[in-house]
Amino acid sequence: MPDTSMIHTLLADWDEERSLSREEAVKILDLPKEEMEDLISCAYALRTKYKGKKVSVQLLTNVRSGNCSQNCAYCAQSCESHAPIEKYRRVSDEKLYGDNDLVDEKNLARHCIGLSGIKFTDAEIEDLAERIRIMKKKNTQICCSIGFLTEKQAKMLKEAGLDRINHNLNSSRSFYPEICSTHTYDQRVNNIKMLQGLGFEICSGGIIGMGESKADVVDMLMDLKAISPESVPINFLLPIPGTRLADRDISGLTPEYCMKVLCLARLMIPKSDIRCAAGREVYFKGIEPELFKVVDSIFASGYLTAGGQGIDDTMKMIRDAGFTGEIESTDE
Repeated sequence: MPDTSMIHTLLADWDEERSLSREEAVKILDLPKEEMEDLISCAYALRTKYKGKKVSVQLLTNVRSGNCSQNCAYCAQSCESHAPIEKYRRVSDEKLYGDNDLVDEKNLARHCIGLSGIKFTDAEIEDLAERIRIMKKKNTQICCSIGFLTEKQAKMLKEAGLDRINHNLNSSRSFYPEICSTHTYDQRVNNIKMLQGLGFEICSGGIIGMGESKADVVDMLMDLKAISPESVPINFLLPIPGTRLADRDISGLTPEYCMKVLCLARLMIPKSDIRCAAGREVYFKGIEPELFKVVDSIFASGYLTAGGQGIDDTMKMIRDAGFTGEIESTDE
């Protein structure tokens, strides 16, 4: 059993100005069950300090699906995937603008749009920019999950009004080659730095349960801390039939361990939105009041290639847990 007495003292006298060491962070992921109350209390204090009692709810639209040239092991849209998903290069205007209207009607925080692929032509980016201009007429906060943009293309989207770009690290630098070999971890980091330099808000997080070690989780969070993104989405693996991780053993993804990861993210990056993304409906079902003590951001109505809890049910769940769904764009 790991020695947690030092961590217990650390949590009792928490000083957020003091950075956790790698060893301390790993020990938090090893905390025994009887220490969980102290860990969640510490995370809750930071959550309420910076985020109050609000929960930002995002809606996600898959704008371009499938046929990706990259071999990311977890993804149903990768070139190696045989998952039976719908594939299209450009979602209909009816679907995209309808979802954007729904974000406004339901008072959601943000419209997240995702495009499969790693590179895009300038014409494709200009088409996307025009669609963003139309959606921004409603002052919707928009985040786009997209591959590697050129600086010219990023500026095109910035001029169109795009607020935020999602580009996940997904795992640690050392583990990354185990899940993808068609691009590198450093390419992702460099892309984020370029986007930050142009003034974009950044959404960047990872996926837990792909076979990484606890040290890998800590290393990823340390790199995210250095990036200091506005939002940190933490996904918990949902093995998708047809992907390379279809048979991955996820028995270690207990609600307790998943909660430790989210708490650690809150402790290490306290000012960012900590989002419980994919896997929320599976790994945290029935314990939402505890979950919302740590996270302040979630998705409603599904993910890129997987379903999820509906918007109305999501908002009711937030209220029942004693929290408030709030429009992120009115926080200023």
